[in-house]
Amino acid sequence: MRAEEEHPTVLEPVEVVDAELVEASDASGGGVVPADPAAAVLAALEQGAEEELHRARAHKTKTGYTRDWEVWQEFHDWLGERTGHRLSDTDVTRGTMVAFVTWLDEVIKAPPNTIDRRVTGVTVTARRPPYRAAVPKEATLAARELIRKYRNDPARMARGRGQAAHATPEHLRRMHTASPTVPRRPGSRRRRREYVLPDLAVYRNQALTKMAWAISGRAAEVSALDVSHIKLVEEGLEVHVPSVKGRPPRDADVAFGQHPESCPVLAWLAWQGAAELAEGPAFRSVDQWGRLGRGRLSPDGCRLVITRAGKQAGIDVRLTGHSARAGFITTAIEQGKRPDEVRRQSGHAAKSAVFWEYVRKAQRWHNPVSRGIGL
Repeated sequence: MRAEEEHPTVLEPVEVVDAELVEASDASGGGVVPADPAAAVLAALEQGAEEELHRARAHKTKTGYTRDWEVWQEFHDWLGERTGHRLSDTDVTRGTMVAFVTWLDEVIKAPPNTIDRRVTGVTVTARRPPYRAAVPKEATLAARELIRKYRNDPARMARGRGQAAHATPEHLRRMHTASPTVPRRPGSRRRRREYVLPDLAVYRNQALTKMAWAISGRAAEVSALDVSHIKLVEEGLEVHVPSVKGRPPRDADVAFGQHPESCPVLAWLAWQGAAELAEGPAFRSVDQWGRLGRGRLSPDGCRLVITRAGKQAGIDVRLTGHSARAGFITTAIEQGKRPDEVRRQSGHAAKSAVFWEYVRKAQRWHNPVSRGIGL
């Protein structure tokens, strides 16, 4: 036998190997071991899928997840102070997740919906680089079992902001006739105690609030509208509401209103004409001098337009970005529109619990069971 056969060479651990070999990572002794090419391909696909999903997430969702992770770290700091040992941020287990939910509920006094969102944010962030932690399914299942229990408690649910105030056609008319003079907001650096909104901003605000109401639009959907999505026809406007955050697009029909002060068609035409909009974003920024911006008004900007318009009109409830959507659904049902027709306009899923809650409230006094039964 040759010398090299009697004393075979010991393979040194390697950093780069071919598709058939990987570096041995166990303590049994160095060298290389056979790799599973299929497992490597699946792992690469899983990682690629996670990266693609991360890129597809909205910026606000990403920033929300960042805050969720910060809260998770605050929880670990709190737990470490009480146990004398701070666990790693990547220790996402059934025990730590349940303790996190309990801490959010009992110490932070967070509403159940916020707790649910925190759990999602922590789970997604833990699985992503640089952490790449394994989050067992039983951990999230146990956390959400507790959250379901919390949602049955009215006191806990009342911790949240509650359902948005519903904007009504009367609110829209009051916003239309409100004075363009706006008092200086607390904390503002403006020298003047009050200022007058430029005419262009007034046209935009009126068109935006009425369009959001008529299409039952979310703030993100109103922000995403382009001029090309809005087509004038004899009966009114045909509005294509684009896909936002993965929701399917839809087409909404906006008829001429019965009152000029609340008509969304007239408001849109006035804004389009004043701003000379031919293409691009439907709703844009307008500065204090009345100069039209090129950029799209953000979803938060659309919400602020509705909130400030309501406050400026002296409406006694605080309107939010969701007030137009909720108000349209409730008003349409109260006026006898069929739920399936309203749902097509709003884009709600057929089994949406939120939508049917609106319907139940709107129909509450249509024909109460206690009426006409001999009382």
